[in-house]
Amino acid sequence: MEDGIPNNNQGDYRPVHETGRNEIQFILNALRGLRYGSVEIIVQDSRVVQIQRLEKQRLV
Repeated sequence: MEDGIPNNNQGDYRPVHETGRNEIQFILNALRGLRYGSVEIIVQDSRVVQIQRLEKQRLV
């Protein structure tokens, strides 16, 4: 099995270079520095179309 990202629910994998390094970089940037919150990745037709970052501020 090659390192990559699954391209369907049967577990087949596409190599990382086929997923687009830009998408992976955007996801890593969204995670960077996030202490509390979430990152949501929206996929359509097996392609990443949107990345949302929701950051929460803890006041305790």
